[in-house]
Amino acid sequence: MKKAVIFAPALMLLLSVLTAGCIRQPEAEVPTVRQVSSAETEEEAGDGEQTEEAKQTDESEQTAPEAADSDTVPEPEDEPREAEAPRKDVPMVKGIYITGPMAGHTGMADREQLAADTELNAMVIDIKNDEGIVTYKMNQPLVEELGAGVAYIRDLPELMGRLKEQDLYLIARIVAFKDPLLAEKRPELCIRKKDGGIFRDKNGLAWVNPYEEEVWEYLIALGKEAALAGFDEIQFDYIRFPTEISDGEADYGPRIQGRTKTDVITEFPAYAYEQLSPLGVRVSADVFGTVIDNENDAVLVGQDYGAMARYLDYICPMVYPSHYRDGVYGIEHPDLMPYETVAAALKASNEVLEKIPQGEHRAVVRPWLQDFTAVWIAHHQSYEGEQIRQQIQAVYDSGCEEWLLWNAKCSYTPEGLLSGEHDSTSEF
Repeated sequence: MKKAVIFAPALMLLLSVLTAGCIRQPEAEVPTVRQVSSAETEEEAGDGEQTEEAKQTDESEQTAPEAADSDTVPEPEDEPREAEAPRKDVPMVKGIYITGPMAGHTGMADREQLAADTELNAMVIDIKNDEGIVTYKMNQPLVEELGAGVAYIRDLPELMGRLKEQDLYLIARIVAFKDPLLAEKRPELCIRKKDGGIFRDKNGLAWVNPYEEEVWEYLIALGKEAALAGFDEIQFDYIRFPTEISDGEADYGPRIQGRTKTDVITEFPAYAYEQLSPLGVRVSADVFGTVIDNENDAVLVGQDYGAMARYLDYICPMVYPSHYRDGVYGIEHPDLMPYETVAAALKASNEVLEKIPQGEHRAVVRPWLQDFTAVWIAHHQSYEGEQIRQQIQAVYDSGCEEWLLWNAKCSYTPEGLLSGEHDSTSEF
């Protein structure tokens, strides 16, 4: 695969770009992931992630488009995206995460009612989870070869129709490079150690190699499938390298071609946007909150926050207070100070994104917030309505307009949400 020239300057018409990286910037008619630290945590924390801080885990009948016949993944556009006019058809997302099993369970009715009764207007639904399981039946060759399909969602068209009738914005979550099923069934695609053995993380799980083109094409095929099924947005999670193996220990094979981890992790969102946006969907990615302004974390997992934001429609940093170590941003115990922690992280986000040249695209910032109690850390508190609302208020006060709530068990706190019609930026 050719190396994408990610940072080439763009010669283009200068457009007005906001001073705060969170606010929805001008975007034209073009359609518009998640992760944790070396200290990955419990199921409650969810499957998005972070680095040097903690972790989270979670738990149709369309035909996937054929993969390209080429032996190489096409090179993304050399030029950064231009800033575009706002999309009037896209809501200011306030959403919750839904697992595949929950989406196909009778308990889904309670989550739908929560959305009907509150300010919620979006759902992020697992299409491929961090076990490598595809959550509904699809006629995609590699899914069938791997035996990856589990029909948690038994009737996807019915589910999509029902949720669309409720005017919900639907986001398909696809876990990218944490895929133990693909890594085990196709070991030539996995990350290996220098001694030739398969790398496994602390939970014994193998990961696929982000340098492998076939992995990219599999992810894009799933994204196209989700787009055809009616999702409004494709969100990639685990667009990163694992935290538990160093460059000196890993063997990424011949396809590395001199590219750094940061190079390839930035190239993937560019390619995903190029491939998926013509289908009318937006493209987003979840990233560690700590990579915003921690270079060590960024290099470790390959996530360059500012570089990725040049290509994505939305960038979703996981700014869970529980995932920051004591003392970060001068905050003694971040989990005990949700407003201050989220505000500090998004201030750092604004400072990074303000460096993107005027006239170039910058992703809308849509952070993941904590709706779970981090009992595994020493200095924690119960996250109830007040703690949820403090985080949301910090989002608004930072100039951002959108947010997502994470709970691995899909158990959300109604007391933290506003009901009916309201001023979304008003203080709680």
